[in-house]
Amino acid sequence: MNERFPKVFKIPSWEVIPYVVHGFGTRHWRERDFQRVQELKDFRPLFLRQIHSDRIHVIEEIPVEILTGDALLTRQKGVLLIIKTADCLPVLMVDRRKKAIAAVHCGWKSTSQRLIQKVVKRMEEQFGCDSSTLLVAMGPSIGWSCYEVGGDVKQEFERNGLSPKPFQVHPYQREKYFLDLKRANELQLVDVGVSESKISTVNLCTHCEDGLHSYRRDKRSSGRMLSFIGLSF
Repeated sequence: MNERFPKVFKIPSWEVIPYVVHGFGTRHWRERDFQRVQELKDFRPLFLRQIHSDRIHVIEEIPVEILTGDALLTRQKGVLLIIKTADCLPVLMVDRRKKAIAAVHCGWKSTSQRLIQKVVKRMEEQFGCDSSTLLVAMGPSIGWSCYEVGGDVKQEFERNGLSPKPFQVHPYQREKYFLDLKRANELQLVDVGVSESKISTVNLCTHCEDGLHSYRRDKRSSGRMLSFIGLSF
């Protein structure tokens, strides 16, 4: 295995939080690994049926059926919140004071619907969190220079009053743009009071790196990477 691509990327500053387990899985990390790693094997994995929406679920007990949406929040111990991606942006959040966590799936559609901002607001309302003290981690996603989108995507952002800063005009094609998905979500976070200094990033492009899954690169043969966060017992 390429040493540059371990099974999981972690945020070093988060590893000192004793009650939080987290990681951004690469193509080498599979669902069965949740039972093989000692610190994770006692957790209950919780997956979503992701639909590129702004739908958020607050987990107070393990649901009987798979939930549909793109964000999970909880303060329950022993639950592992899991997001699947293959170019989209996985985002994890921690409020150390309230011991609350979130896992968010940010594709362009969810980003244009301000999902990340709605998650922060929901954490404030549900758990009494303070946006200025939230810790946020962004995992690998498609880089801006590989993420070509049409004018319809830019128009959707404009309709929702979002900044045009994450878009760059394509140098050769009319009505085509490059979208910086991470920057788009960073701007939204800062706009609702999250400190930029508290946003950590695994700065790797899924489209460029063979150790990561990319739907744009591999189409239907692409797998999905698993990002996760949980509160220890």
